[in-house]
Amino acid sequence: MNEVKNRNIITQNPKILEILNNIDKVADTDCSILLIGETGVGKEVFAEYIHRRSNRRDGPLIKVALSTLSPDLIESELFGHEKGAFTGSIEEKKGMFEIANNGTIFLDDIDDFPVHLQSKLLRVLESREIKRIGGHKTIPLNIRLITSTKIDLRTLVSQEKFRMDLFFRINVFPIEIPPLRERVDDIPLLVEHFLKYYEPNKKIEISETAMECLKKYSWPGNIRELRNIIQRVVLFSNGKVTIDNLPSEIVGGNRLTDFLSRCGDCFKSKSMSFEEVMTCVESHLLEFALKTADGNRSQAARMLGLSLSTFRDKLRKYNLDNFNNNGNS
Repeated sequence: MNEVKNRNIITQNPKILEILNNIDKVADTDCSILLIGETGVGKEVFAEYIHRRSNRRDGPLIKVALSTLSPDLIESELFGHEKGAFTGSIEEKKGMFEIANNGTIFLDDIDDFPVHLQSKLLRVLESREIKRIGGHKTIPLNIRLITSTKIDLRTLVSQEKFRMDLFFRINVFPIEIPPLRERVDDIPLLVEHFLKYYEPNKKIEISETAMECLKKYSWPGNIRELRNIIQRVVLFSNGKVTIDNLPSEIVGGNRLTDFLSRCGDCFKSKSMSFEEVMTCVESHLLEFALKTADGNRSQAARMLGLSLSTFRDKLRKYNLDNFNNNGNS
């Protein structure tokens, strides 16, 4: 199987290889690209890859983490302002769009972009020019736009929280990045990479049992979570990572396997009927998923391959509505 190690993109997964192949086909165009994927799947890494493969590679790549900016600051950060434009603007400031000129701008978490500024963003993208806050001079732009979202923007459009025309403008070439649990074949490669990254001068092995635990885990935090776990375990590995070095939430997958095995024993011994065993299994699976996801119902539903509405229905069925509920939906 082909394997790609292009700086931070390490994969042998067919879906990821197809994505990279499609990116190579459009990299030199100026079409807007929307990266779609759960938190931690590496959307920023893919944005960097797109920029490196494009004919803008020698220009700037400006990354803007919208979720970390106060709504009051986003306009000034993106569009800039003139001296005296508002209280506290004691000097002129270039915005991120202006700084990204002749390069690429990456707007991370576009789903967090304030509704009242979306029309202004749309005008900039259509006219390819900006005016700083308080300014009168039009500044032409030559940029490539990449955005990312952790949720389906069409849901926000239907809720009138995101402009439909802006959605169509940024969704010219959408790329859905699969979560780590759907690219298990990449886990050994990624583990090897992170082991070398955090201990470049030491050869660290990982036991087969530990690797199997890593491959069976659902990874709600995706590659970012895997990276953090490997960074932690190398501190105590003494040259070899075993199951004892892994956090309890990772090893918990084996406990679930043991539980299912015991359910089979209950049925074989005639102590429980088939219906009773299935009820027991389903209710405990719901509890296990909620515990693993720290009460986040959306993550727990994804772990079990259920829609959120089905997951909630099953919680009500087994009177688990309030189980480990941290207020997350």
